[in-house]
Formats: sequence, C-alpha cells, structure tokens
Amino acid sequence: MHRDANTLTLDPIECIDSEQVPEEFKEKALAEGNQLSSLLGYLLFGVVFGIILVKSEVVSWFRIQEMFRFHSFHLHGVIGSAGVVAASSVLAIKRLGLKTIHGEPISIAPKQWTGVGTRYWLGGTFFGLGWALLGACPGPLFALIGGGITVLLVAFVAALAGTWTYAALRSRLPH
Repeated sequence: MHRDANTLTLDPIECIDSEQVPEEFKEKALAEGNQLSSLLGYLLFGVVFGIILVKSEVVSWFRIQEMFRFHSFHLHGVIGSAGVVAASSVLAIKRLGLKTIHGEPISIAPKQWTGVGTRYWLGGTFFGLGWALLGACPGPLFALIGGGITVLLVAFVAALAGTWTYAALRSRLPH
C-alpha cells in the first residue's frame, strides 16, 4: 500500500484471469481497480445489494424451497426477470460496441459446444444440486451471513475450497 498526494492505492494484485485483459489496458485497470475509493465503492454497492437481496426475500431458504417445489412464482419471476435483463444487456453491449470504464472493448466469446455441451449441463447440474441441498444460492452468501445466518459460514468455506480447487486444477481442465 502506498500514498501519493491525492490517493491511497493498494499495490496491484493480479487475479487468475488477468490474461483476459489486453496488455495496453492491464496496468491502468489494475491501478484504478485497486484504488481505495474504488474498493470502498464496491463495498458500499455490495452492502446495498445485500440489503436488497435480504429485504426482497430472494435469499430466504423458505422462498428457495417454494421455488424448487413449484409452490410460488416469486423466485421464478425474479430469475426470469434477471435473465431478460442479462440478455438485453448482452444484446446492447454487442450492438452498441460498448467499452469498459478503462476503455477496452467488451467482447463476449461464443460458447464452445463440443459434443453435447457436457461442460455446461454437467456444471449446471452440480450448481443446481448444491443450491437445492444447501437451500441457498452461493451468490448471496455474504448477505445471508450478514443477515445473521452464521451456519452458512460452512458453505462459504466450502465455496472457497471449491474455488481454490478449480484454480489449482484449471490448467488441466478443458476450456
């Protein structure tokens, strides 16, 4: 960490996917993304988003069980709306040629459907089984833990272990 006249900046830390950032943008992206103001902005956004998730009950175990048992449309509607927003956003990014805040072009590679798309249906099956067994989507784990459901610390540790395992095996897996 170092301080200059105007900002406090954390030393750049490269993530495992830094190879996806073109060389001409890498230094700027790492420097700007690690500024304390950027990190605090991400934290604030995450806290507000977590509150929204808790208040809208999309992280509720009971709502998730209702969804999997087809007893309520609540989460199906939320997920369907998210799908429509995501599809519209991808379409807008492609049609308008949008760029990141660092000025690099956004390109979305097409899916590699080798065989019957095993990596997608198998990955989706494992994700769905974990979600159904846990009763919580891994995305809002922080919101659930922050909301006082501390038993999900076990799920958080398991998610970290799974992420670490993937990172360790990534070079040996088909991509």
